[in-house]
Amino acid sequence: MSDAIHLTADHLSRLNLAPAHAALAKLLAQPTLEQPALCFDIEFPQDPTDPRELSEIPEVRLWFIRLDSHYPWLPLYLDWEAGELARYTAMLVPHQFSPVDGIRYNPEALEIYVMAKVFSVHHWLRVNDLDGLNRLKQMTQMLGYELDDGLFGLL
Repeated sequence: MSDAIHLTADHLSRLNLAPAHAALAKLLAQPTLEQPALCFDIEFPQDPTDPRELSEIPEVRLWFIRLDSHYPWLPLYLDWEAGELARYTAMLVPHQFSPVDGIRYNPEALEIYVMAKVFSVHHWLRVNDLDGLNRLKQMTQMLGYELDDGLFGLL
């Protein structure tokens, strides 16, 4: 079962990270990889004629960019099975949506995003003395990247 970070249009328009801060307070106090999976419950009113996905709305994307700058390790704790990693990534990486293929990320932007995540998450794991290398590798695999262990030897 996922724990939800509930967001309203007010949170998004004001770049208010309070819902995330509250949801992550326990995790920040004592980091562990044994936390419940997180998801986002986003209430953002849209005109029914607006075909855009939430990840294509500037106010929503900007909030997620701010969130990611505060908690770059957050993807480790998302409910991947529920599609939260893909949705979170879509908030940060340019993409197109196809009814047939789903989300198609810009390949170069996705590569930069994945490598930035590898570096920041690896650093966070080391600082917090957590053995999450396998989880980090699983995360990159879910985004289509297979990392060689030699890369982690360089870090």
